[in-house]
Amino acid sequence: MSNFVFVLDADKQPLDPVLPGQARRLLKQGKAAIYRRYPFTVILKYGVANPRTQPHQLKIDPGSKTTGLAIVQCGKVIWGAELTHRGQQIKNDLESRRAIRRNRRNRKTRYRKPRFLNRTRSDGWLPPSLQSRVENVLTWVNRIRRYVPITGISQELVKFDTQAMQNPEISGKQYQQGELAGYEVREYLLEKWDRRCAYCNVQDVPLEIEHIHPKSKGGSSRVSNLTLACRPCNQAKGNRDIKDFLSGKSDVVNRILKQAKQPLKDATAVNSTRWELFRRLQQTGLPIETGTGGRTKYNRSRLKLPKTHWLDAACVGVVNDLHILAQEPLLIAAKGWGSRQMCTPNKYGFPAKHRTRCKTFFGFQTGDMVCVILPSGKFAGTHVGRLTVRESGVFEMRTPKGKVSPVRHKYCKSIHRNDGYMYAFSTNVQ
Repeated sequence: MSNFVFVLDADKQPLDPVLPGQARRLLKQGKAAIYRRYPFTVILKYGVANPRTQPHQLKIDPGSKTTGLAIVQCGKVIWGAELTHRGQQIKNDLESRRAIRRNRRNRKTRYRKPRFLNRTRSDGWLPPSLQSRVENVLTWVNRIRRYVPITGISQELVKFDTQAMQNPEISGKQYQQGELAGYEVREYLLEKWDRRCAYCNVQDVPLEIEHIHPKSKGGSSRVSNLTLACRPCNQAKGNRDIKDFLSGKSDVVNRILKQAKQPLKDATAVNSTRWELFRRLQQTGLPIETGTGGRTKYNRSRLKLPKTHWLDAACVGVVNDLHILAQEPLLIAAKGWGSRQMCTPNKYGFPAKHRTRCKTFFGFQTGDMVCVILPSGKFAGTHVGRLTVRESGVFEMRTPKGKVSPVRHKYCKSIHRNDGYMYAFSTNVQ
């Protein structure tokens, strides 16, 4: 079963989401119309006075590359989505801009004094690549609130509970599948050691938590003395010192000892965006529930759910039981609003052509999702994809199967206007 369908009344007041079959009946009976394709929302042709809605919890699992979103209604997961960020692309674009500007300053032009030390940053400043993650999530939180009667928000605030990891008494089965603190430690180590055996570098096998300096010889149980090892390596090492176990492999020993002392810089950066997101979510006025990554994994393992971003989001916070009613999450990819570059250069860097300031032609603009029925030609048939518009009215289209060109504007039927995001869609959209 796919995601539930969002419902609005004639006054655009959010109502309880309904099953796809029920939404289909409303459309066929003429009682509703399609309001939005992504997320799929229908609007009733009549108002509902004093609607009785159930509580809905919007759950968020922020990630470095992908953020999971889920809506839980009384213990039932009725909607899920995975939001892919464009932080790395923003970082690459800024580095390219910096290189171009620095190159220009070094050319034989008039001297331009550097302006690197005269800029101040406000408190809580985040790099644009990280700020974009926060803004993407907030955009979808506000968007979902317009279509669903959200009564609360759950957010995975920190990935690791560092206080729980300081307990030196955790040992044995607690590391594997026992207490919540054990999950905090194990999740941290999986991130830190890239889910590989530290000794033989094997992956995709069961990994065990192992003391670098043996505990029987005075080694502590702090995370700086812990690593991951496959069972053969763990059994072979036993309580020997790492230098004795890896005698003749000084490079491996140095790598392990160096990596054991390094903090998770990426996790720290992600955690900083989570705190900023938490502060911004508080401004919505809704009650905010927080949880840790270790608790999320504990809930997912206890409920025997597969590892996906949207199901991780559903497991954020205190979870007693979950019924998964949605099986196909909406895939969302942030694409931005295009480039401000007005001049297109050739391969040598010289100006080749200039873009017009007008972005809309014949009612369409680049990035719009349309359905096209071409009557003849090489691409005759029905196609669904994104447009690249031209002033002449002869467009191009990109579909999951490739590029379709030429596409004349009179054959285009709008499905979804460009909003800065790309969605996973089916080719059978009518």
